[in-house]
Amino acid sequence: MNAENLRAAQAPLKDRYREDPSAALITLRAQGRLGENVSCRLETGKALVTAGLHPATGGSGVAACSGDMLLEALVACAGVTLNAVATALGIELRDARIEAEGDLDFRGTLGLSKDVPVGLQTIRLRFILDTDASEEQLATLLRLTERYCVVFQTLANPPRLEVSRQGAATER
Repeated sequence: MNAENLRAAQAPLKDRYREDPSAALITLRAQGRLGENVSCRLETGKALVTAGLHPATGGSGVAACSGDMLLEALVACAGVTLNAVATALGIELRDARIEAEGDLDFRGTLGLSKDVPVGLQTIRLRFILDTDASEEQLATLLRLTERYCVVFQTLANPPRLEVSRQGAATER
């Protein structure tokens, strides 16, 4: 896709959202179901993924780790956003690799220390780019990628989280 095609695809959406801001608000959904051996089965819309305990918490390593999935979501979103921004700016990327690393101390997750936070404590996102773009162009590319990457912005500016419970519906 080139910049002209991208603009053409997005123009009617932008016009609609300008005219009716409520049309831009959607609700994304994910659903899982408990599986065997301390796991949760997720239907991603594209594939069935089974998430389980990380080996550092007693898992076998066969199931996907949720922490890895979070980093994968960041890499996927950052990669798509980088590609879209580069396309819009006319920056040719011969190749691009996106890497994410996250530091996690499992003592928090396992309840061994109340002083150790549960969750990733540091996340590093790295772009390895093969391009002839100038340093100024690259700075703009990364700034806009960071600005428009949904997963990055969600991690950087956490949303309000709500947790609720409801009983299972009984069939009669």
